[in-house]
Amino acid sequence: MKKEEELHRGLKNRHIQLIAIGGAIGTGLFLGAGKSIHLTGPSIIINYALIGIMLFFMMRALGEMLLYNPTSGSFTHFAESFIGPWAGFITGWTYWFCWIVTGMAEITAVGVYVKYWFPSIPQWLTALAVVLILLLINMSAVKAFGEIEFWFAIIKIITIIALIVIGIVLIVMGYESHGTQASFSNLVSHGGFFPNGASGFVLAFQMALFAFVGVELVGVTAGEAENPDTTLPSAINNIPVRILLFYIGSLIVIMSIYPWDKINPSSSPFISVFSLIGIPAAAGVINFVVITSAMSSCNSGLFSTGRMLYTLANEGKAPKRLASLNDKKVPAAALIVSTFFLSFGVLLNYLLPEDVFTLVTSIATICFIWVWGIILIAHLRFRKQKPEEAANSKFKMPLAPFINWIVLLFFAFVVVVLGFAKDTRIALFVTPVWFIILIVAYLITKRNKPSAS
Repeated sequence: MKKEEELHRGLKNRHIQLIAIGGAIGTGLFLGAGKSIHLTGPSIIINYALIGIMLFFMMRALGEMLLYNPTSGSFTHFAESFIGPWAGFITGWTYWFCWIVTGMAEITAVGVYVKYWFPSIPQWLTALAVVLILLLINMSAVKAFGEIEFWFAIIKIITIIALIVIGIVLIVMGYESHGTQASFSNLVSHGGFFPNGASGFVLAFQMALFAFVGVELVGVTAGEAENPDTTLPSAINNIPVRILLFYIGSLIVIMSIYPWDKINPSSSPFISVFSLIGIPAAAGVINFVVITSAMSSCNSGLFSTGRMLYTLANEGKAPKRLASLNDKKVPAAALIVSTFFLSFGVLLNYLLPEDVFTLVTSIATICFIWVWGIILIAHLRFRKQKPEEAANSKFKMPLAPFINWIVLLFFAFVVVVLGFAKDTRIALFVTPVWFIILIVAYLITKRNKPSAS
């Protein structure tokens, strides 16, 4: 544990707050919302609201444990402490894998959207450039990461607020384009609120859930936060407000201006709306925002994977060399190894440029659900094993332990849903291979431990 304390607490309150917002606003909102809206229509609003509520409770469970022990790589630490060594090993490596796979999705998004300006540049080449740039950023002091994420998040926030403000003005004016008048009635006048029935509503959960990956990133920053006791509760408690404003607000405005059945599932609805209202540079601006959003998520992913490998190495679950820090107190070796594996996303962009986004987001969704589920189970065990600390907690999770089980059931439901759609079903066959590899690796390390000592 001594080595972990060497990480520099260079993340200020504004960094933590904006990292939390950036984590809550993923590329899935900008890039994946088109597909989600196409599947379910206006009822996608309920999807996002439900997911937001469930993840808020998951974050409160994490928050209660973080206030008890604010540590970097918190998921693996809590899983090991309150569930068992196997849970710490599998969760730590799965969270690392989560962000490697998510990073692949994000560099894919950058490759797709750079083609808007430079159609001749191969998707894989852009992906490679992004990986190298983000490695350089992450090799600097943690404050550099915090600053980059701060400004990436600011760009996302300004864009969404601008969309909502402009949208409300257009709705009040009754703006008309392509034979459609902007009105809240568009939410129900194009086949009703559930135009594709229950099946469409249910199938949209996977892409909607992927939009929230990174919401738990606050837990990874805990070991490098200046004042975790004040910054972490504030960041977590603001999650519902962010979801209401950024997700629900933007989707209501988008579908009020631009009826759901006219939104192209393969493009960003943000671009569709701004193009529709006749602002010449708007599509380019939104394109830039989507690129910065994807780079933000990938940047967070590289940060997370580096810290998680560093933690795993400190705990003897990864090679000891990965526990080393450079002169800027950054886990450089862990970052380089993570970047190497992330670069496989470049190869996927070369081999499967059309299918890579849906494939990797489906796999990432299952892995994130595992991590989020482990957080809830660890919280249940924390309350049992540390009753005095839980009773005196200044940041108690509301409705526990009952709500833990409700959220766990919801996560199980989303995993089942992945099996119903052809393009996400493959993830149910691919992801178990990862867990089998981890179980074998854990058994090998467990068997070798006595001889190593």
